[in-house]
Amino acid sequence: MVKVRFLFSTDLHGSEVVWRKFLNSGKIFDLDALVISGDMTGKLIIPIFKQADGTYKATLFGEETILKEGDLPEYEKKIRKLSYLPYRTTSEEAAKIQQDEDLREKVFEGLQINVIKEWLKLVPEKVPKKCRVILTPGNDDVLAIDDLIRADKNVTYGEEEVVSLDDEHEFACCGWSNPTPWHTPRECSEEEMMQKLERTVAKVKNFETAVFCFHCPPYDSQIDLAPKLNPDLTPVYAHGKPLMIPVGSKSVRTIIEKYQPLISLHGHIHESSGYLKIGRTQCVNPGSEYGEGILRAYLVELDGQKITRLQRLEG
Repeated sequence: MVKVRFLFSTDLHGSEVVWRKFLNSGKIFDLDALVISGDMTGKLIIPIFKQADGTYKATLFGEETILKEGDLPEYEKKIRKLSYLPYRTTSEEAAKIQQDEDLREKVFEGLQINVIKEWLKLVPEKVPKKCRVILTPGNDDVLAIDDLIRADKNVTYGEEEVVSLDDEHEFACCGWSNPTPWHTPRECSEEEMMQKLERTVAKVKNFETAVFCFHCPPYDSQIDLAPKLNPDLTPVYAHGKPLMIPVGSKSVRTIIEKYQPLISLHGHIHESSGYLKIGRTQCVNPGSEYGEGILRAYLVELDGQKITRLQRLEG
């Protein structure tokens, strides 16, 4: 039997603070692997407008700030710490971006790519060489970041692949989700999801020691509860509280029930942290508080076919 220790986290959404904490965990906990299951990049652009007099103007949390060019690097760093994407522009360009969806997507994609480029530079600086870094993009991540991750020798690309951590333990990874109200880059029908999952897990040699690393949680599992939404995407309330409903993937649940891996790692639904068993399979979702700069994760130790440590971490 082989004993391994890894840290699993998810849904960082562009928080460099959380990413740094995640990478630092490799040394702190003497890990064999750091594992991310999706949604690495930010979702909101903060424009910084160049003015006619050479200054710049930006608004953050309703507060307008006038900046000199020398002030921009520190202000942009502040924006990135809040998980947003700073973008220097002009009023004229911003108007074009607002009207042109293709241009808007191109700008957004470029900013996400830049985030991943900067994050990958930190890996050799922060992570011990013996610790693998396994990265799987999630439904909110644009497809263009995949080539960057694949090409980086310091990390392992996991999407729709099976990654061997040692002679016994394999990670079967998939970052796609079932349909969401936000029409994100990596979502698909349950039928297509089933095909993706079956193709991926077909590469697993031994399910008794396997780890499934699927961004989307299994349907009706208590770790997939999210607010029910009205057509305008506002929450539905019942008795003064948001009405929570299961929104996970039925295909993910079916695959777990069918193949019964040792443990299954999930994210996607930030407010539904927790753990449960589906048959013999331990399923977990650490949840996410990326906006507050908090790392939420599970520290996992596997010894052959046994889970010898399953500890939720937050900090």
